[in-house]
Amino acid sequence: MHTNHQFANNTNTLLLNVSSNARIIIFATCIILCLTPFVSPAVALLMGLVIAQFTGHPYLHLNHKATHILLQASVVGLGFGMNVHSALHAGKEGILFTIASISGTLVFGYFMGKWFNIEKKTSFLISAGTAICGGSAIAAISPVIKAEEKQISISLGCVFILNSVALFIFPVIGHYLNLSQNQFGLWCAIAIHDTSSVVGAASKYGTHALEVATTVKLARALWIIPVAFLSSFLFKNNSSKIKVPYFIGLFILAMIINTYVPAIAIASPYIIKIAKTGLTLTLFLIGAGLSRTVLLSVGFRPLFQGILLWIAISTSALYAVIHWA
Repeated sequence: MHTNHQFANNTNTLLLNVSSNARIIIFATCIILCLTPFVSPAVALLMGLVIAQFTGHPYLHLNHKATHILLQASVVGLGFGMNVHSALHAGKEGILFTIASISGTLVFGYFMGKWFNIEKKTSFLISAGTAICGGSAIAAISPVIKAEEKQISISLGCVFILNSVALFIFPVIGHYLNLSQNQFGLWCAIAIHDTSSVVGAASKYGTHALEVATTVKLARALWIIPVAFLSSFLFKNNSSKIKVPYFIGLFILAMIINTYVPAIAIASPYIIKIAKTGLTLTLFLIGAGLSRTVLLSVGFRPLFQGILLWIAISTSALYAVIHWA
């Protein structure tokens, strides 16, 4: 549920000068490592970031499509490990947090954009990505508001940088504050931008945290639709089609099958294992797309807006789940 939007990889900025064949071999070796149980989602992301800075992504032009397909397939696969009844309970519990956090983030982001004098469309994309589901929201809303390539790239870069940080620090904070599985799952789903990092952080925390986080995050992703309609009104554009995240329906179908078809219990553990491996590989590819060119293109003011928005939603969501969840 995310896009790299074809960031250009400027080989002049790489820290190691290697041949194209060596670059491919190193990249392929990292992919093989991601398919083993020895590499966690966080380590995979870190590996990708190292590749992006040192040797570069040899297939960067395919990265957007690969991560998009892999993430969606992995999330659907995780549905085979979830129960409809507990998922409905988690969804009901997260609905009020979702409404409050999305509306609050969009309003706060609007005023921050004006205060910091950030280009309107860039500011809105960062706010929408922070409020809903990171790269997926930006990818869905950018054609609706007719955003330019640079505006999209800046917004995506900002979201992916903060996602990378969240994947490492959220489990540490969760354990330090002794959050329950339910509390951590809710907090992840609300406060981390992208579905990939939400699932990565929650799976590290525990099985129930993963179930709560995935369900609430995907319910949150459906808010792309009303926010996209709002965007077309705010930016006076009624001609663009809105991308609906259809794979969420497949995720729900997988949950229903897992709950009501006992025979699937034989295959479920294997499907879940493959899905988690797919997620690890997705996070490696996301990291590998964050070249120094991408990081430098973001700029201070948009990144500052993204950081302040993220701190605001993270701290308010953390307070909410500790006191009310």
